[in-house]
Amino acid sequence: MYFIGLLEYFMQRKLISMSKTIDFYFDFVSPYTFISFQQIKTLKFKHDFKFRLKPILLGGLHNLHKITAPAFVPAKARFMIRDCKMISEKNKISFKFNSYFPIKTVNLMRGVLITEEDGISNNYIDKIFEALWVNGLNLNDQLIIDKVLKNLDINPKTFSLRLTNQNIKDELKKRTQDAFDKGVFGAPTFLVNNKVFWGHDRLSYALEESLK
Repeated sequence: MYFIGLLEYFMQRKLISMSKTIDFYFDFVSPYTFISFQQIKTLKFKHDFKFRLKPILLGGLHNLHKITAPAFVPAKARFMIRDCKMISEKNKISFKFNSYFPIKTVNLMRGVLITEEDGISNNYIDKIFEALWVNGLNLNDQLIIDKVLKNLDINPKTFSLRLTNQNIKDELKKRTQDAFDKGVFGAPTFLVNNKVFWGHDRLSYALEESLK
């Protein structure tokens, strides 16, 4: 069931306004998470489905579970590129697989915590996802990151200093550990009613669970 059909299905049932909050665990590094993010933006901002964005460090989560990421398995990596393009086209999502993948996102994810403190995290998350998976920018390059930050009216020097704050570092580790403790093992993951739904193609299951 493609996303448009999924949305129409829930609208026909007229159950949109009855939903509970769904926790959305994400890391910018995951292209499937970008796809899910584009889908939930429609549900979050145009309807009454409620999503709570939960930043984690996917590499750290994989290490806790002793999982090898798909990017480091050649056959899986090749499949992922083709699969993400296909899913995006089917759902009419603007998408470009980043040629610099994998991107080191630890500072980008710490940035989510900084922008949470400043009350601008929604815009930051949106623009970082866009830079990675629409514009295909090399966010391994600090100069390019600085340009993206400036476009968000964020001072790159101040931002970089705040990234070194031990409280920020510890908080991202804590949130990743909390996700691990809840049984989250990948991204994107949706958590509702203490049930884990992993993968962009499990959004419909998470939505149904939120209506119970």
